[in-house]
Amino acid sequence: MARLRDYYTNDVAPALMKKFEYKSPMQIPKIEKVILNIGAGDAKDNSKVIDSIINDLTIITGQKAVATTARKSVANFKLRQGMKIGAKVTLRGEKMYEFLDRFFNLALPRVRDFKGINPDAFDGHGNYSMGIKEQLIFPEIEYDKVDKIRGMDICIVTTATCDEHARELLTLMGAPFAKQ
Repeated sequence: MARLRDYYTNDVAPALMKKFEYKSPMQIPKIEKVILNIGAGDAKDNSKVIDSIINDLTIITGQKAVATTARKSVANFKLRQGMKIGAKVTLRGEKMYEFLDRFFNLALPRVRDFKGINPDAFDGHGNYSMGIKEQLIFPEIEYDKVDKIRGMDICIVTTATCDEHARELLTLMGAPFAKQ
């Protein structure tokens, strides 16, 4: 399971060091964490929705998900402060590398008409964010046990200082960016 971490240490880090001519190995960008988030507006009416989302995220990542709550009350949405409206998981270390490996090599190729992920979805500070329309692309999710198809946000946080360095890091890690 530590295949991607070993790959980073043995192949990616030296390649980045050579390409960007870093003076110290500490300058080489690394993936710090991966955050998965699912928001559910219909959770305010049915509390079992949150349990279903937490279960799906736990199955996908292998780590217990945490329910997220509303920060403010919004009368138009019939939403009160403190109501559970989603779930999130923050992955670090081995689980993060294992998830990224499965995500890049198993889940993304299962997306219908997949041509690659958007290479321009960086935030200017080296972090990459993307959305997925359905959780069914992950092989761990059983189609029959899904109550509703939900999308999710995936944010990959890196230590890179600019988008170019982060894009190269993710490319070397196996991210299937679309050709421009």
